[in-house]
Amino acid sequence: MGNLLKRWIYASALLVVLAVGAFCVKDYLQERALHALPYGFKKFSMSDPLPACARWKDHMPASRDPAAYRLYIEARKVWRSKIAWQFTREEAMRILTDVKKAAELGDWGARALMAHFYLHGLGVLESNHVLDANPDKSVEIARMAAKEMQPWGLYDLGVAHEHGYGGAHYDVDLAWAYYLRAAQLGSPEAQMALAQAYSKAGRRGDETTMLHCAYQQGHGPAAHELALYARVNKRFQEAIDIYQNGVKFGSAECARDLRIMFNQGYWAIGSDREKDALSALGVQVDAERERRYDAIYDALQINPDPKLSRLDQVLPLPPAVLPPWSGVEDAVEPESYDKPTY
Repeated sequence: MGNLLKRWIYASALLVVLAVGAFCVKDYLQERALHALPYGFKKFSMSDPLPACARWKDHMPASRDPAAYRLYIEARKVWRSKIAWQFTREEAMRILTDVKKAAELGDWGARALMAHFYLHGLGVLESNHVLDANPDKSVEIARMAAKEMQPWGLYDLGVAHEHGYGGAHYDVDLAWAYYLRAAQLGSPEAQMALAQAYSKAGRRGDETTMLHCAYQQGHGPAAHELALYARVNKRFQEAIDIYQNGVKFGSAECARDLRIMFNQGYWAIGSDREKDALSALGVQVDAERERRYDAIYDALQINPDPKLSRLDQVLPLPPAVLPPWSGVEDAVEPESYDKPTY
């Protein structure tokens, strides 16, 4: 009887050990699958060659439904027309309703904006709050776009993994794999992320290359970084030209820095060399140019969407004479309603 009891205890213990072992193996395999790179992706490595410059527009749907696009773009215009706390509940609800409908109709821009709304919520006051933040739904939309290899979705999913929200587990290596793939497909935000990584590694040439990739696509933040880099290296005419292009791209920071330049005739306090160099380029205190850049800065702080492609016609750089203008809208190219654009 004693031997039978011992055998029963041993068998029971063995079963427990096997069960625990199977559970651990299953858990281990699930953990490995969770952190595995998607097919076709690779880990970002500083030793790898730079990704070639690509354009995000080349990797997006070739066409957009005109009705869905128009519904989205008009709602976006309203959303960008005011500071967040200035909206009424009715306005916020109309924005949400129209963007959601356009997203349901398949417009990728509307889907991207809905992902933003789900991540941050919509309506910052109790009086105009119409949507609670729901990071899970935001990441769900990003996953859909990433599955279709849309650059913005890949980048957004990388951000989610880097910070570990919305059901995307925290995994820095996976996040950077998404950034790399997004950059390869032309995401300017991902190109900027890689530029920052190269900068931290002391690879300034590679940083500049990535910044130029984004800049060539009309990315305002890239213009601002390149203009600062040109200033540091005393290439002042290049800096001014890049700042001007950055304003055309919708960069409030570029407009601010040009406003400062025309307010005092230089940027850096105590730099006589900079003052003399800018003066030789025809830059001097100019109250009217300062006023116009200030108005553009204020406008872009609220709405960075407009592209100011007519800027050189209404606010040319020195030594050109300033023509009359009636406001920021003079610098904005009138929107074409012939077909949806990016």
